[in-house]
Amino acid sequence: MSSWREIADADFAVPGGPDLDGPGLDGLAAELAEALADPDPGVRDGPAYAVLATWLRRGVLDDQLTSLGETMMARFADPRVLAWVVERGGFDDRWVQAFEHWYPAETQVRGYDEELGWLHAVAHGADLLGVLGRHPQVEPEQMLILAARRMLADTEYVWRDQEDDRLGYAIGLTLGRPDLTVAQSTSWLDLIDERFATGEPGPVPAYASNSMRTLRMLYLLADRGVRAAPEGAAEPLPHRDEVKQRLARTLSTVAWFAG
Repeated sequence: MSSWREIADADFAVPGGPDLDGPGLDGLAAELAEALADPDPGVRDGPAYAVLATWLRRGVLDDQLTSLGETMMARFADPRVLAWVVERGGFDDRWVQAFEHWYPAETQVRGYDEELGWLHAVAHGADLLGVLGRHPQVEPEQMLILAARRMLADTEYVWRDQEDDRLGYAIGLTLGRPDLTVAQSTSWLDLIDERFATGEPGPVPAYASNSMRTLRMLYLLADRGVRAAPEGAAEPLPHRDEVKQRLARTLSTVAWFAG
């Protein structure tokens, strides 16, 4: 087992130097993938996480993108890694299909667990959704509908660790696609309108709270613009006004005090 702490402390230098051959990097990539599936949060979210993120960003593992993507698709324990792989240039339609099957069906939606540490399935899935939503080989409407299905999934758990913000941001990134029409940018909200229309007096269901808070964040992003990167400038949505009006209409149905 490689010492990921030592590698991180050495500015993430590759053991054996930059000329390490393919089989050597294959083994290191497999070790990293295994570490990120460890139930111990000290292992899963420790130095191995930083090493994998840095090596992917630096292009160290470009020849291992497909194998890493296949591993992440098989278990979806950490969709953020698959997001990094796709951002670096790895892609397979099967990964998108597997994600569409997993994301709305995932029932473990806690952000943080005292024993397991950070789980963040909704937030990490949102990271992948935002990457796929901007990918030229993915239809953006697919990701918008998938986001709606994730919001509307029945659960007893109200998101609490900014999962709603992360999903709202992913939707905002997707709505930044210049090839989207007005109808495509707004029609996915029909799914939420239909579910909200079935609401009855009483406690607010968790799915409704999750949906409302996500859409409120999206309204803010539609109003102010969306940054694709922390250091970048906020870019306006192609159909900013129409999206805002549509969001306001959807949210007003569950806010009797709104004008």
